[in-house]
Amino acid sequence: MKLITVLGASGFVGSAVTRALARQPIRLRAVARRPITPPPGPAETTVVAADLTDRAALADAVAGSDAIVYLLLADGGWRVAETEEAERVNLGVMRDLVDVVSGKPPLVIYGGAASQVGVPPREPIDGSEPDEPGTPYDKQKLAAEQVLKKATADGLVRGISLRLPTVFGENPAEGANLDRGVVSAMARRALDGQDLTIWGDGTVRRDLVHVEDIAAAFTAALAAPDALVGGHWLLGAGRGDQLADVFRLVAKEMAAHTGRSPVEVTCVEPPSHAPATDLRSVTIDSTPFREITGWRPEISLPEGVRRTVAALTTPVHGKART
Repeated sequence: MKLITVLGASGFVGSAVTRALARQPIRLRAVARRPITPPPGPAETTVVAADLTDRAALADAVAGSDAIVYLLLADGGWRVAETEEAERVNLGVMRDLVDVVSGKPPLVIYGGAASQVGVPPREPIDGSEPDEPGTPYDKQKLAAEQVLKKATADGLVRGISLRLPTVFGENPAEGANLDRGVVSAMARRALDGQDLTIWGDGTVRRDLVHVEDIAAAFTAALAAPDALVGGHWLLGAGRGDQLADVFRLVAKEMAAHTGRSPVEVTCVEPPSHAPATDLRSVTIDSTPFREITGWRPEISLPEGVRRTVAALTTPVHGKART
């Protein structure tokens, strides 16, 4: 029976991928920094708590794997990428991984970022653009992807990079991390009765995809990897949702759940330190990946926002989720 190992199984995307894989008749190894509750399903699931910056722990975690899903992210995400600790997680572990694997080259599916391209040179982007990352986080993500591609060319692994868009949604898994992205951040503000502020005039667009659809993309890549190996592939809904519209939808849904009036959505001048990528629109053409795998997002933006808001307002141990 195939053994699939998920590195970063307690993370927002990692826990969704783990839940999806648990529904398959496989051996599943869920690796996280702390113990998590195995998701239900027919998979023979083993939970491993490990610090994967420890090379020996990493080697033990991936030993015997037919496929490895790499979804590690340093605490604090892109905001702390300048630190040595963050670079060790975001890049150093990938360097170690390609060194410690042995035997038949395993399939390695890496969760990259669409933002690795830097300031989008056009709309939509499809993955054929030259990469010019402008932030430490995106530089680390691109460097890790390049390590994976070289290891693939050298025959050490069979690597695939799936570059993720703006991912949002709820996370029902016990012990897993909640979404810290823009949709949930605004929903938390609305829950607290605070106005929702947007940098600029609100017309900046983001390609938003629900986390369950992202998990489905990983399972699709695992099911049909051969034509994907060695490349990077962009995931996206192809809509390019204006943030002002998204925030108003969040305010409306939160009002429906709380019985209060919707909070205001206001535009403000962006701060001087705002990265250029934050002020540019992104729409993603994922046709190359869709044509190979048949994957496409199924959860609409309104449905995804409804689910996200409902999860945040559902009491857990007597209080709303935070």
